[in-house]
Amino acid sequence: MFNKIVNYCKACYDELAHKTTWPSRAQLTHSAMVVISASVIIALVVFAMDSVFQRVMEFIYPR
Repeated sequence: MFNKIVNYCKACYDELAHKTTWPSRAQLTHSAMVVISASVIIALVVFAMDSVFQRVMEFIYPR
């Protein structure tokens, strides 16, 4: 049982250290900027939709 766990851990290390292709720093930076930009755009769209919905609700149900 213990040998199976050790072999599994060795196989995981071998795959991560030798068989995986990691992105370059430039690729990682570009991907991070794409994700951050998309997140900001989506947040702004949701904020705008929420503001419009709030105005509509205030118009329908005045205080």
